[in-house]
Amino acid sequence: MHARIVRGAVRSAALAAAAVGTLTWAPAATAQPSEPTPSSTTLPLQTPAAGDGSVAITTNDVAGEALAGAGYLLLDATGQEVGRGKADAQGKVLFDELAPGVYRLKETSSGSPLHDVVADQDVIVTPGATTRLTITDPFKAATLLLQVKDEKTGKLLPGATVNVGNGDKTLLVLTTGPTGTAGGELPMTSRSTTFWIRQIKAPAGYDTYKSPKAFTAGPGALVTVTVTTAKTATVPKPDPSGKPTDEPTAAPSTTSDGAPGGSTTSPAHSSTPAVDSSPAPAAGASNSAAPSVAPAGSLAHTGAGGTAWVLSTGGLLVAAGGGAFLGARRRRTAEPEQDNDGESS
Repeated sequence: MHARIVRGAVRSAALAAAAVGTLTWAPAATAQPSEPTPSSTTLPLQTPAAGDGSVAITTNDVAGEALAGAGYLLLDATGQEVGRGKADAQGKVLFDELAPGVYRLKETSSGSPLHDVVADQDVIVTPGATTRLTITDPFKAATLLLQVKDEKTGKLLPGATVNVGNGDKTLLVLTTGPTGTAGGELPMTSRSTTFWIRQIKAPAGYDTYKSPKAFTAGPGALVTVTVTTAKTATVPKPDPSGKPTDEPTAAPSTTSDGAPGGSTTSPAHSSTPAVDSSPAPAAGASNSAAPSVAPAGSLAHTGAGGTAWVLSTGGLLVAAGGGAFLGARRRRTAEPEQDNDGESS
């Protein structure tokens, strides 16, 4: 009876092995149990195909610092996603087990609020090799808002043109619009960058602010810069009413005949007094005789120029007086002396 049971158990084990397609030896019921075997549901480890490749990425900023958390997406030639990952603390991420071909790499995030992502790029995977990429994420650009104002009233002024730059490079050329403002983006090379702004064209009626003005900006920051300018000084226009002004005017010139005109007086009518050519008065002439009248167009005598005439006239008068005195004495000598009764002595 016992032998019949054993033969039935062996027959059942053989039928079960045939059903699963595996030849398995079923020990007798009295045999010692063996070590447990792995479950049939466990899958063997997959090994990469001999022709597979990989892509290794290192992410830095412009200063060379690693950017942890930078996100990437890898697409195949048909646009299907084949990988997605983020950079570790060293800024590294790896895509492996990739069939050879051309892939599209997209940076979805820089992992930093101060940095921007790079543009999409193609990556070529070769059989059995690793394609290594170093990606440098730029700093986010700063946004500049320019205002040009009247220095006294604060009014915003359109039509002003400025250059904005860093070092010896001009980065932006801005012109204020109808609102008196202008804007642009400044590329950043560090966490804090100093820029300069110089006005090259002033609004109508204003002076150009020639001295450059410095300002500092950071990645992704909004910076407002205000430039003030003064009105151009104006010269007052002449009064068309003809009213006299404080400025002296040139004296009108005269012609040679004494009438006003454009030409000046001739050398003959200069300020030097003319020599009096009239005849000297006769002896015994009255001292009240008036001097001769100066010719027309000559300048009036000031007194200094008539000294010679006065001296000559005085000499003649003295001579005439002396002659009259001598003549009177001779007449008195020639007349006979008469006594008191009227007879001559």
